[in-house]
Amino acid sequence: MVTDPIADMLARIRNAQTARHDYADIPLSKVKLSVAEVLKKEGYVKDLQVKKEGVKGAIRVHLAYTGKREPAIAGLDRVSKPGLRVYTSRGEIPRVYGGLGIAILSTPQGVMTGKEARKRGLGGEVLCYVW
Repeated sequence: MVTDPIADMLARIRNAQTARHDYADIPLSKVKLSVAEVLKKEGYVKDLQVKKEGVKGAIRVHLAYTGKREPAIAGLDRVSKPGLRVYTSRGEIPRVYGGLGIAILSTPQGVMTGKEARKRGLGGEVLCYVW
């Protein structure tokens, strides 16, 4: 059992990109699938596949690289952890690297980027930063 599944997901993506793998397999959950869909929508991930294997499932995240095989994700940082949850109001949503990166938030209307939450006027739990 993993104490922090989102941190585990980010570590798997980070390790796969460091090793220049084409994809990373991550155990399936609704929150991790939502975070992966946000990464795909923002262009940090090329594609997603949900693989059902009996009771358990997995998300296959196809990693995106530039022409010189440099990773599209320069960094991933987990913000809210099980020991210290970090929440933000709609007016204090953080900007990552002056707008070059994204903050991923869990809001009452689902998982979304900080920019989208700001536009909708929502606050929530800051899950991670991606740049």
